[in-house]
Amino acid sequence: MRYAGIDFGLKRIGLAITDPGGKLAFPCKTIQKNDRNSFFSELIAVLDQEAVQAVVVGLPRDLRGQETLSTRQVRNFIRRLKRRTSLPVFTTDESLSSEEARQRLLEAGVAMDKIRAVLDQESAVIILERFLKEQKKP
Repeated sequence: MRYAGIDFGLKRIGLAITDPGGKLAFPCKTIQKNDRNSFFSELIAVLDQEAVQAVVVGLPRDLRGQETLSTRQVRNFIRRLKRRTSLPVFTTDESLSSEEARQRLLEAGVAMDKIRAVLDQESAVIILERFLKEQKKP
């Protein structure tokens, strides 16, 4: 199964895609949120183009596991996404994914001034990897 991972943000979202077998996650794209209709049109187009079969959205919580304003915003995004696609939508923990992504990019030698352009995509990769790892547990 081919999955898309989403790192939701108020200004942009990062997308990651798995290989067709659903085993490895790769950065795909960052979509800027200018207006809701064009944003969702672009997102759905990428999901269709990449032949995605399910979507995984990172769900933020505070460090105690409690829901926050960001959690509610992501849940609202998921509701709007479900109105626009029949794909199954899953959630997984995204705690500290942006910090982990920043660290990975620095370790890979990505220059500080280039990190912002790919940070959301790398966060989406981490979200997708976490989901895939959870699916493998018995």
